[in-house]
Amino acid sequence: MASIIPTSVVPAAKRPRLHHEENDQHIVLYGMTWKDYEILLAVRGDRAGVRMYYLNGAIELMSPSRDHEGIKKTIARLLEAYCDERGIELSGYGAWTLRNELKARGAEPDECYIVGDTNKAVPDLAIEVVWTHGGLDKLEIYRGLGVAEVWVWDRDEGLRVFALANERYEPRARSAFLPDLDPAWLAGFLDQPTQSQAVRALRAALR
Repeated sequence: MASIIPTSVVPAAKRPRLHHEENDQHIVLYGMTWKDYEILLAVRGDRAGVRMYYLNGAIELMSPSRDHEGIKKTIARLLEAYCDERGIELSGYGAWTLRNELKARGAEPDECYIVGDTNKAVPDLAIEVVWTHGGLDKLEIYRGLGVAEVWVWDRDEGLRVFALANERYEPRARSAFLPDLDPAWLAGFLDQPTQSQAVRALRAALR
């Protein structure tokens, strides 16, 4: 993608342990209607492996690599463990297919969550891992969908929080939903050998 996120000055976190350094696979189809998008979603069904994004007549098909999936799952487990330790009500919805035909936008985040009351039409925050650059502008998609925060992890910048304000995303040092959590601190646990060790280390640090 040309730019999933604006430039940020937040320092990079430690690099996580990797396996094969495989790239994600991206295909972008242009000149596609909303109906085309819905047909592709229906054909794919509930089968895992390919995520779809839609933005103003373009469809991105993305097949994540093992490392991409490992990083997003570790971040998810760490976030869930943090909220559990702090008594914060957090509900996860995985790759919830978010769609808005009027805004011509659709997304399937790596992970997404609602904090507190679950009676909401869109998640409070979405998590996106940028492992291989290419594809559509994800922040522009989430802007139209009205997702309040997008947490973006990439190899160079680590984990960053972007908050929707005045119809655009702005970098934030912390999440409005989790103001006591330092994203760089959370991402530091990605360096652990396994996901379970990362979660145990985080829980130990909080106690």
